[in-house]
Amino acid sequence: MSTITAAVAPLTTQDAEALVGAARTAAEAAGVAAAVTVLDAGGHLLAFRRDDRAVLIAGETSTRKAYTALQLNAPTADLVDAVQPGGLFHTLPTALDRPLLFIAGGVPVHRDGRLIGAVGVGGGAPEQDHGFATAAVDSLV
Repeated sequence: MSTITAAVAPLTTQDAEALVGAARTAAEAAGVAAAVTVLDAGGHLLAFRRDDRAVLIAGETSTRKAYTALQLNAPTADLVDAVQPGGLFHTLPTALDRPLLFIAGGVPVHRDGRLIGAVGVGGGAPEQDHGFATAAVDSLV
């Protein structure tokens, strides 16, 4: 007996631009100058935007947050305790060539139950960034 898995539409550049727009709208409504990164399922950059007023490091943090959420298929907000001493991923941030970032603001993107990408937001407080990223993912239809 063979099992057939239905194809799931990948994250498109149109989806990525919509995610960036939704995250930026949420950030602007909160008065936060943010950077937003969207990666596809392979970890490739699909979209990026940094507000002119955002601190420069926000671009880097948004990308690392998206990458971390993608690689671990979990919101970075849920992983913060895992890298504390004694945590499951305590040594993981230093074990890889590409740096992970365990700060809230990265959220995986799923379609039909399958991981298709991730969005990361940097520039606000971690809880704000998580909220902006979540709002973006929730807006994707």
